[in-house]
Amino acid sequence: MLAGLSILSMVTAAGIDPIRFGICPVLMVEMSQIAPRLGFDLFVIQTITGRDIFAVARYAVPFFPILVPATASLAPVPRIALWLPGTMLSR
Repeated sequence: MLAGLSILSMVTAAGIDPIRFGICPVLMVEMSQIAPRLGFDLFVIQTITGRDIFAVARYAVPFFPILVPATASLAPVPRIALWLPGTMLSR
């Protein structure tokens, strides 16, 4: 618990929005979950659907190139990550 608080205090002291700091690791973890060969989500989907792991990986491959630029665009344009939460909080 204390480690989480110290990381949050460092993030806010560096001027990074905590929401943006949370979205970036979520996108990176999701990329690792659908990466072929070791992606945990691929095995879960294979178990649920009963399809071959290679077919499941083939279906997941198009999502990986979408997540890479989405994650890379968060560094230069942080408003992308904050647009939806800002819209929800303004109501």
